[in-house]
Amino acid sequence: MEKEEIKQKIYDLVVKSTGKKKLKSSDIQKQISTDCNCSRDDVKDALKELMDEGKLIYTYFGGSYVELPPNQ
Repeated sequence: MEKEEIKQKIYDLVVKSTGKKKLKSSDIQKQISTDCNCSRDDVKDALKELMDEGKLIYTYFGGSYVELPPNQ
């Protein structure tokens, strides 16, 4: 699976869970690697790119979570 497809699946997963459940990086890696039949390292790289692009951010509330950035 292409990295762009993995990035889109990660983004969609975070959007879908917004307001319902906070996702940790490991939760995302586990679910996407299972759904896409790809390695966790591929998912980790795609997640890092989304962070670098500013499409997703890490937040901290007793643990690190992946969320959408606040609207500005």
